[in-house]
This record gives sequence, structure tokens and C-alpha cells, in this order.
Amino acid sequence: MSRWNLAWLVGAFAATLLGLSITYSAQRENKAPGRHENLRLLVDVLGEVKEKYVKDLDDDKMRELVEQMINGGLEKLDPHSGFMNEDEFRQFKQGSTGKFGGVGIRLGPDRAGQFVVESPIPGTPAYDAGIQAGDVILKIDGKSTEQMTLKKVVDLIQGEPGTEVTLTVVHENGREPVDMTMKRAEIKVDSVMGDKRMQDNLKEWDFFIDHKTKVGYIRISAFTETTVEELTRAVELLQNAGMRGLVLDLRNNPGGLLKAAVEVSSMFLPEGKNVVTTKGRGDVVEDVYNVHHKNANIKASGYPIAILINRYSASASEIVSAALQDHARAVIIGERSYGKGSVQNLIGMENGKSALKITTASYWRPSGRNIHRFPDARDEDEWGVKPNKGFDVKLTPEERAEYYKYRRERDVVRRDGENAPVKTKEEDGPAAKKEEKKGPYRDKVLEKALEYVRGELANGGAGAQAPAPPATAPTATAAAVAGQILHAWASPAAFADQRRASR
Repeated sequence: MSRWNLAWLVGAFAATLLGLSITYSAQRENKAPGRHENLRLLVDVLGEVKEKYVKDLDDDKMRELVEQMINGGLEKLDPHSGFMNEDEFRQFKQGSTGKFGGVGIRLGPDRAGQFVVESPIPGTPAYDAGIQAGDVILKIDGKSTEQMTLKKVVDLIQGEPGTEVTLTVVHENGREPVDMTMKRAEIKVDSVMGDKRMQDNLKEWDFFIDHKTKVGYIRISAFTETTVEELTRAVELLQNAGMRGLVLDLRNNPGGLLKAAVEVSSMFLPEGKNVVTTKGRGDVVEDVYNVHHKNANIKASGYPIAILINRYSASASEIVSAALQDHARAVIIGERSYGKGSVQNLIGMENGKSALKITTASYWRPSGRNIHRFPDARDEDEWGVKPNKGFDVKLTPEERAEYYKYRRERDVVRRDGENAPVKTKEEDGPAAKKEEKKGPYRDKVLEKALEYVRGELANGGAGAQAPAPPATAPTATAAAVAGQILHAWASPAAFADQRRASR
């Protein structure tokens, strides 16, 4: 398991939810006879536990038991149905906005159990106050972090914008603790990023991966409420600067808003083309979402696109990948995606304080093929999104770990503007020196994408060398997408041994 269980301390402890596609619904009252015929059994069981269990259970413990009973039953239906208590539901709602109340730092525990700042976010209270990459947080408002969990640290640092919090830290090369007081603010977490930040303005990303041949590079970490706005700005910037090709990196992207997925797809596809279709019980088509151009300044075609995915690209990222692949607009490079194609209905409970999510439908790609990977699915079955023929780039577990480390280190922001790794004492030893002799990291997936895009440009190509989709794509008018969510607030390695808590 990775030692760097990272967390964006910007106001929310992310739930590790895997690609939930959700429709908000009001809690309904239905008092029809027999509707809750098993309710008496549940009441009797709770009564016996409360009265006779060997340990006295207070109200909080009984509430926890009820929540566990509910989730235990729902999880038997499928992995994506479940119950969110008040705290989880609050964090869930915060997560979909891409904005949080906090100070703007990312950190994780080291082997000694101390919480080390991996990177501050430029322009946030933490960055302005002087918090640096490598700082060890000893106290929060005078409370020692020694016995705290990551969630507890997040809970204490997050808060309402405008309120103060004091972090007691030891700088990476310092010896004495320093108290640093800052006012919390609404922190916006970028969901659209480049490969590295601009050296003369750390708040901005450099969206060109190859300035010479004008190849753009855009990395989308999740599909939030701000993703379309961020992506529009990035694509306009690139196109105004003469972009001739684009690499869209969706690796480790676990999902987000369906609305964002449809609008992102619409930036690169012809008007009216199908993006995704949802089917309910009995495979009855419920909604069809088609391309609708909202920004006349975005050029949807005329340049090649390569999309990077891996086994942790799920849900909304699969919708975008499948749509552009099926319409022969982009070549997919990397590994087969996760295979998350079920839709959940989000029902407010307890007057909107908590929520129930139940799987109600599935979504299908424009070619009519299935995306969802069922528990008994085999490799030869149809699910997920596969790379185009000849563009499969599989990584070993060791190579995948190296990529995560490389990506983490490139995202670190230091005062001198250099992207440099944060090293703890354990890392700065003989093993680290031996590892340095390996030479610079090579991103094989990105290299394959650049090879494809440059080849297309050299040959005068402007699009993907992909097979046309079967003539089974639905053509119905798109339904409204407001309220539809494909949520997955799991960070990249939450699916593997390198588990991380994002945000």
C-alpha cells in the first residue's frame, strides 16, 4: 500500500464511491398496505439488541448499527447502491461542485504517522501564508495531530470561509515549530490540468505538451460542475495559439457529472451525434443524450485527438471515451477502462439530511454496446472501453507505481516554481539514490499518444484512424441532463494498493 494517502484539505473528505450515476428524486410517502411488511422484523431486532446486548449501546451506536444494517442489505443488491448519512451526504454534495471551504493544501501521512504537506495550491490561504511542500503539521488550533486519522485532520482544517485556523508546522529544513494562522476560503480545485504549471504564473497550467508541433495536452481528473468551464477556457487558449493536435488524458478519472460528460463530448463531435443512452428495467430506453454545441468559438474537428485511459478510468470518463471512439473522432490509447455503466437514483431521506441511492438504469455507448462490467463478466465479454487496435499499452504493477509517483512529483508546487519531489527522511537514503540512477521516467502511454498525433500531422490527417461504429446508434432527441450525476470521488489509486483519499 502506498505511504502517500493524499488528501486535498479543501473542505471535504472524499467518499470512495465508484462511478455512481445518479438522478435526484424527492422522498416519496407511500403508506400502501404491505409496503413495509418486513418493517416489524427490523423493529423487533433493534429492540432486542438495545435491551439485551452484552454492552449498553447509546443512541449514536444504535444509529451506527442501523446504518450498517441498511448498507449491508443494499450492498447485496449491487456494489453501487447504498445509504449516505448526513456527513457523507454533505461531503458528496460538496464534492460535485469542485469547490470546498478550506485552506488549500494536499497532504498524506508518512511512515512515522506524521502528516506531511505534499503541495499547497497556488493562490490559496495556505500558499499565501507560507505553507510549503514538505511541511509537517504537528497541531491544528493547538490540538496535536499525533493520534489523529486523516479524516479527523481534514475535518479540523476544513470549515466555513472567513473563519480562522492555526496550523503548527515544522518546515522541511527547519527545526522549530511555527504557528501559521490563516483564514479559510472557498477553494476551487482544478479538474482540468496540463502536464505542468507555467513557470511565470503558478496559478496557470501549460496546456501544450509539444510547443514545436503545437500538440496540446489536457488532463481531466474528474467531471465536476466547473469542468466544462475550465475545459472551454483551455481549449480556446490552445486553439487561439494554433493547436494542431490534442492529447486528452482521462487516466485514473473516476467519473463525475453526466452533464459535464455530455458537454465535454460535445466539444469534439458534430452537432446531433449521440453521446450516451440510458436504459431502465427491461432494457427500456429512458433518455438519449446527443451533442449540442454551446460555444461557437470551439472548433470541434479538423485536428487529431488521442485519449488516454487505464483500468481506473470509470463512468463519465468512459462515456467521453466511448463517444469519441464510436464516432471515429479519437484514438483510445492505454488499457481497457473500468467498466462502470449503471445509473443510481438519489433519494433524499430525513428531510434531505441523508440520502438513499439505488441502481435504476444502465448507460450504453453510441454503437449500442454495453459499458457496464457485471460481477461475473469475463475478459472476452463486451464491457468498458478498449484501446483501438495497435494502441494497447499495458503497464506492470511496478510501472504503474512509478507513474503515480512521477505524476505526484510533477504536481508539487514549490516556492521557486520548480516541480520537485517531496522527500521524507525514509526516502532520502541509499534506496532513493539507487533509484535515481534509473534515469528520467518515461510515460509510455503519453509517448504512444504523441507518436500517433505527430504521425497524423505529418501525414496531413485531421482525425482518428478508427473504424466507424455499427449503424445501431440511437437518434432520439436528448432529454434534459440536469441533476444526472456519475459520481466517483475516488482518487486514482483508490482502486488499487496505492489507495488515496482525494480532496
